[in-house]
Amino acid sequence: MPFLGRLHLITDTRRGRDPLTVVRAALTAARADLVVQVRVEDSATDREAHDLARRVLALCAPYGATCLVNDRLHVALAVGAAGGHVGADDLPVAAARRVLGPTGVLGATARAPETAIQAVAAGASYLGVGPCHATSTKSGLPDPIGPPGVRAVSGAVDVPVIAIGGVNAARVPALRAAGAYGVAVVGAISAAADPARATAELLGALTC
Repeated sequence: MPFLGRLHLITDTRRGRDPLTVVRAALTAARADLVVQVRVEDSATDREAHDLARRVLALCAPYGATCLVNDRLHVALAVGAAGGHVGADDLPVAAARRVLGPTGVLGATARAPETAIQAVAAGASYLGVGPCHATSTKSGLPDPIGPPGVRAVSGAVDVPVIAIGGVNAARVPALRAAGAYGVAVVGAISAAADPARATAELLGALTC
């Protein structure tokens, strides 16, 4: 698998803030250490998803940052993204791997060692593990697993574990100590008054 940045920014199209402005700011602070996961609402059309992904990919390219597309793997292929991420209600991991091919970066969601092991065996390149803490970004999520849950998963697999859910800079050290390779955030950057500064703080916590 190609180099995978430790900080994943998941785009947020719900807050009324231009996601491209947030991505630009985050890239200036993190550069190649940033992975941008393009996620749109279920109500968005494929054309809207394609347009956002294409623009994000163009922003990432000069910095060598990785662009992935969540859920809509056909959009990832159409724009030439590095790969995609599938959640529990998306394509099964094995099917997603067939869609992306053997070299595409494929993230999968897991919260327990058993499902994590299955996802890796089916072809996942890395795992998004959580929710680690309570979050209002997405509704209907299961109870938080905390750092102990991250530790259980990271100890069971040999691919990067990306902790997600209610993550902020103050919570990063405990997640890293639990075995997380990196973290994925939405509001910690997208809702910040200064997205570039928030990005730098998260990255500093990840690399200290």
